[in-house]
Amino acid sequence: MRHRWISVLICAAVSAAATTACGTGGASQTADGKTELTIATFNEFGYEELFKEYEAAHPDVKITQRKTGQGQPHHQNLFTKLGAGSGLADIEGVEEGYLSQVMSKASQFNDLKEIGPKVEDGRWLDWKTQAMTTKDGKLIGYGTDIGPLAMCYRKDLFQQAGLPSDPEGVKALFATWDSYFAAGDQFVAKVPGVAWFDSAAQVYNAMHNQLETGYYDKSDKLVVDTNADIKSNWTAVTGAVAKGQSARLGAFSNEWNTGFKLGKFATKTCPSWMLGVVETQAGPENKDKWAVTDAFPNGGGNWGGSYLSVPKQSKNAKKAAELAAWLTAPEQQIKAFKAKGTFPSQVKALEAPELLEQTNAYFGNVKAGALFATQAKKIKAAQYKGPADGQIQETVFSPALQSVEQGKNADEAWTTAVEGAKKAAK
Repeated sequence: MRHRWISVLICAAVSAAATTACGTGGASQTADGKTELTIATFNEFGYEELFKEYEAAHPDVKITQRKTGQGQPHHQNLFTKLGAGSGLADIEGVEEGYLSQVMSKASQFNDLKEIGPKVEDGRWLDWKTQAMTTKDGKLIGYGTDIGPLAMCYRKDLFQQAGLPSDPEGVKALFATWDSYFAAGDQFVAKVPGVAWFDSAAQVYNAMHNQLETGYYDKSDKLVVDTNADIKSNWTAVTGAVAKGQSARLGAFSNEWNTGFKLGKFATKTCPSWMLGVVETQAGPENKDKWAVTDAFPNGGGNWGGSYLSVPKQSKNAKKAAELAAWLTAPEQQIKAFKAKGTFPSQVKALEAPELLEQTNAYFGNVKAGALFATQAKKIKAAQYKGPADGQIQETVFSPALQSVEQGKNADEAWTTAVEGAKKAAK
């Protein structure tokens, strides 16, 4: 799945007053007669203080949070309990990397247009809402955060290569993928022992998500072997690998983490949440060496973000929808942003002074909030995700690209990827 920077946490302990235990499903009454609403989240949504605020304004409601440290076990639990027909929370978080699987089970989720409170038109960026809207117009998730893409790079390494190093000067290098890979050729020729980017899969996935049509067309037909844009991206990335541009580091591995600290690569595809990853892994000794620019090859893109859904298993669906709508209102999303840095998907939140004036000291006090708000508005539409889309990306194409980095012939790896995609789609 696509990753957000996380702190590993365990499922939150349930209040002693509650009768529903962590890991069981459905809403219930607490010992003092309040309506208990359960909400299952993962990573950091920034909701802890918001829950207290909501409970203070709704004294008849008790919120119980089930929180897992990573998205994968959360979603495994979600799909298992969807299959079992019981055990889900009233509100379930859904990460965008699992959208295709959730949308294939849309009938098991409530239409929030039908059961939820009326929300203002245009609350979310259009593409954010489109991604969680079924073909027949049902909205099965309220948008929370997003991960608009920019480009991070090492200023000192660019200077060593004789490349422009200020955020304005590098924009020409990052104008298109052709210019990006051309700059990579210049870089590796001038700075031996340092790669241009971290991982083939990280670059490829960003390129892929920009395509109008991805692994599936809108009729759910797999088009991996007929979509020329997919093969073109594959050829560009594997060609760069062959020229030494990849550090060949598996994303989020220990070696990848260390690569930031040791300066093993010069550029990084950077969704908004990646700034925290860079700062944590590169460490204080590399402060001011990293920069971020509001340029990204071929425009913009998104990597990351989530939704709040209300399964039909919920025993208090309307109240759950009211809570989910409140949590995803612009005012609350600004508070969540301040708490945990989750970048909002709400139009009004993207125009809020608290967001636009936010700076990042590690990256030279850049106005990161304004930069990523600009990037978010460049995204015009959400790519349609078919039934096995996430599986194809994570368990087929990413390993195939890693095999090329490990020495496998790119054409042979492509054949393996196509065959793997067809198996995954069955």
